[in-house]
Amino acid sequence: MEGLRAENAELRARVATLEAMVEQLLAKVAELEARLGRNSTNSSKPPSSDGPTLKLPPKKAPTGRKPGGQKGHKGSHRALLAVELVDTIVEHWPDKCEGCSAELPRHMRCEVGEPIRHQVTEIPEIKAHVTEHRLRAQHCECGRATRAELPVGVGTGNFGVRLQAVLTLFTGCYHVSRRAAAGALSELFGIELSLGSVSACEHAVSKALQSPVEEAHAHVLEQQVIHADETGWRERRARAWLWVAATSLVTVFMIHQKRSRVAAKALLGNFAGILVSDRWGAYADWSLDRRQLCWAHLKRDFTFISEHAGATGGIGAKLLAVEKRVFELWHRVRDGTLKRASFRKLLSPLKGEMDSLLRLGIGSDHKKAAGMCRELLAVQAACWTFARIEGVEPTNNHAERSIRPAVLWRKGSFGTHSENGSRYTERMMSTVATLKLQQRGVLQFLVDAGHAALVGSAGPSLLPSASS
Repeated sequence: MEGLRAENAELRARVATLEAMVEQLLAKVAELEARLGRNSTNSSKPPSSDGPTLKLPPKKAPTGRKPGGQKGHKGSHRALLAVELVDTIVEHWPDKCEGCSAELPRHMRCEVGEPIRHQVTEIPEIKAHVTEHRLRAQHCECGRATRAELPVGVGTGNFGVRLQAVLTLFTGCYHVSRRAAAGALSELFGIELSLGSVSACEHAVSKALQSPVEEAHAHVLEQQVIHADETGWRERRARAWLWVAATSLVTVFMIHQKRSRVAAKALLGNFAGILVSDRWGAYADWSLDRRQLCWAHLKRDFTFISEHAGATGGIGAKLLAVEKRVFELWHRVRDGTLKRASFRKLLSPLKGEMDSLLRLGIGSDHKKAAGMCRELLAVQAACWTFARIEGVEPTNNHAERSIRPAVLWRKGSFGTHSENGSRYTERMMSTVATLKLQQRGVLQFLVDAGHAALVGSAGPSLLPSASS
């Protein structure tokens, strides 16, 4: 009898051990399934990482309309250039009458009405212009030989500023590889460049852009609102980060080895305005009353909470309903159909509801969901700055749009392989992004910057006032 009791106790202990192991394994499986379910809609993962398995939004019901422009829509037509902008005008007269086939007089024209104007735009065949500078030496009566020097404005390199500008327009604006850019110059202009020469041209343009970009960076830090973001990069095949600080008309980039407060401080310095960003801890040095958290990221967090079972999922669903209502009201403010004073009043109950839901979520039995609710509650004050201060957006879309071309560049180039390469990337990205915001030409700016660097004069500016 005693043996049976001992065996029974031993079996009970083994069952308890196995049940504990099953609980641990089930928790591990749930965690792994949650990881597999992470995508761009419920986490900070980029859309490019979603893959084909992500459930697509339902297709809209067919409207019955044919593809393309619809009947009655306003067409888009190429406008004729003004006559003074036309290089060549060729007059065409009819030879025979369409009615009787008689030959029409060539000396005494009897024109009827205005001519139909048809313009054909063509690129002329372009051949590179090579100038040879001969630095001659001459003897003086004193016996000393003196050799001439290159005049101001003529560089010591083999390539002029316009060629350098065109080359870096390929590599730094349109993100063509160095090898492909060299091939394009050979095909278009008959100019042969080695990859080393391409890098030398990029370095020259980078030095010419240093001062304008530094001036632009200082200007950004003086603005009322900055949108900041960061994405992965590689420098010398090691992990690095590309940071961006974007304002309405000026954007600057920075490559840094860290994704930390040190890097954020290097980019943003002592910026005293409103910082729009996600919840990344590197921005924690800025007080909550000077921050605006991105509601697009909040929506992903709410989606993550809503995907849990039971009461936790219900909390997430209600938080998503709050987010949806906030954007409905914001779109009316942006469209001018809702005044800001009314907007603030309508937001007041939504703030209270969000606060209550987050407090309720802290008690969730799902640890990650509860932790997220706790984190969001701690920074909730930074969620509503856009309602308090005019000119602040509720999302960080501006910075994310600014950094998207850099992501495409990174995927094609695999990052940079030297400090000089990183500086070139920062300065070209800053220049191109800023000029596009101001609707200014990139090529002419690069040419002007190159000329200024050669003669030692003040270069062109990236500040908005310079474009007026």
